[in-house]
Amino acid sequence: MMMTSKQEISPAPASPSRTFYRRTLPSSLTSFSSIEGKEIFASAMSTGGTSAFFSLIEQLQTQPEPAYCGLTTLVIILNALAVDPRRSWKGPWRWYEESMLNCCIDLDIAKKTGITFSKFACLAKCQGLDVQAVHGSDSTVEQFRQVVKQTCTHEKLPSSFLVISYTRKVLGQTGTGHFSPIGAYDEASDNVLILDTARFKYGPHWAPLELVFEALIPEDPDTGKSRGYVVLSYDGKNDEISKSDTSCPRCNSPLPLSVLFGSKQNDSLRKEFKLFL
Repeated sequence: MMMTSKQEISPAPASPSRTFYRRTLPSSLTSFSSIEGKEIFASAMSTGGTSAFFSLIEQLQTQPEPAYCGLTTLVIILNALAVDPRRSWKGPWRWYEESMLNCCIDLDIAKKTGITFSKFACLAKCQGLDVQAVHGSDSTVEQFRQVVKQTCTHEKLPSSFLVISYTRKVLGQTGTGHFSPIGAYDEASDNVLILDTARFKYGPHWAPLELVFEALIPEDPDTGKSRGYVVLSYDGKNDEISKSDTSCPRCNSPLPLSVLFGSKQNDSLRKEFKLFL
């Protein structure tokens, strides 16, 4: 039997000429699982600096794409705050994952370039979070320290979490810009626990607070502004979005989140909404 047509088969993507398995932490940082790292954690627990840790560690995951640090960090925070995405994840289950965060960005572009500090804040607002974003250049190390204490030391269950957008090179790490949640604070050593989402590269580690603050200040070449830190909280009352300080149409819309969720490419409802705007 003769074939009348040939099915085109896409060539397999070329394998990289060089691959890596993790990186060694610089001497200025302390691995969370090391003996010293455990001692710092014990010290932090004794002074109440680990209240945010347990909610975050329950949700900590490895970013599924090399440039997804911002998206995965936000997914961790949303699930730690028990925010209901009001759309299905798998089967009957509703749960946040990265593909849902597509209102302010094109995910195909984010896979290649990541997201900026302002886009991270925009995405968080779209999900109904209260967002307090501060550029490193607009803060002082003491102000940053106070925010760390406020978000890492709670007598009750944590209601807010701290995310940093920083330059890895300042910490002596490879790479450039990165997002991570802050999981704990040890006042005795003045160290913060960075829950790195790029666990294929660096595991969770302790870093001196003043060094971390320095990493918030360098200018992001994509925006011309410094990076910074974001405090994210959720009171469960933001069923409708009415934010006016973002360029995202969804953030400025009075429509419920559930109406606006969907893919940029395939959601006809989203297209109708854009026409309405």
